[in-house]
Amino acid sequence: MPLVLPPRLTASARTIRDRALRRGLRTVQLPDREVPEGLRGGDAYLHAGPSFADAVAPALDIAPLEAPADWLTTLPATFVRREIRAVPIREAYGLRRPVFVKSPNDKGIPALVYADGSRLPGPDAVGPETVVLVSDVVVFDAEYRLYLLDGQVHTGSRYAVSGQLHLAPLSAEARAFGSELLAAAGHTLPSAIVVDVGRTDAGQWAVVEANAAWASGCYASDPDRALDVVLRAAGPAALLTERDRPFVRWSLPLHRVSGRKPSAAPPRGARPPAPRRPSPGPGRPAARQRCPP
Repeated sequence: MPLVLPPRLTASARTIRDRALRRGLRTVQLPDREVPEGLRGGDAYLHAGPSFADAVAPALDIAPLEAPADWLTTLPATFVRREIRAVPIREAYGLRRPVFVKSPNDKGIPALVYADGSRLPGPDAVGPETVVLVSDVVVFDAEYRLYLLDGQVHTGSRYAVSGQLHLAPLSAEARAFGSELLAAAGHTLPSAIVVDVGRTDAGQWAVVEANAAWASGCYASDPDRALDVVLRAAGPAALLTERDRPFVRWSLPLHRVSGRKPSAAPPRGARPPAPRRPSPGPGRPAARQRCPP
């Protein structure tokens, strides 16, 4: 089965591609968002950014997994160390203090610290009901990427120090915090996901955000083990397990997930882009490094 890739590849994506080839997988780098007839409805995997995945996953019958949009807001305070809310952007416009704001599971709203709500993209750029994640500003001294698979920390690495890119192996402390998180909240995540964690300037460990493994850069993680997570996180819909069904990104063809025709309403458990309750994340601090696909 092929691993499908977007037209432009980051260094991380090239590494994942090369590891897939060494594993015996065929790789297909699409020149645009048109899926060739020979790939349509077949068995394939995907490694790409959210907008590209939304364009091609339905035709490929791929089931991309992601965390619930409001996942961070559901975690106990001991795992996040800050207030995080999911709110319509029209509500965030009224904030009059510095806050970190971003889109829940894509890059529609730039992930930044905003001086106040008036600095957010305006109504001419985004709909008033667009949900954003809003969090207190937290400074992380060090940040780590964890690739999680079947309730275990499968691989990972450090990727930032004081907000600046700085790669290093995964520390024992970061791995231990990831294991503690999985023990308490692993059931709230798909079986294959990336979670970023960090040590704050107060010396406390906290979750930074969750990312779709199929759209994440591996930094200094073991690329073979990162590939394991990518393949589970965006594979054929026919292989989707009951446990992962609630975490499928909403763009998946509905007949492949539920047996309904594509014109049917979304099945129970297939989540739309907005969280289920109005109330941010990937809330990250200032100078936070984005993960390239």
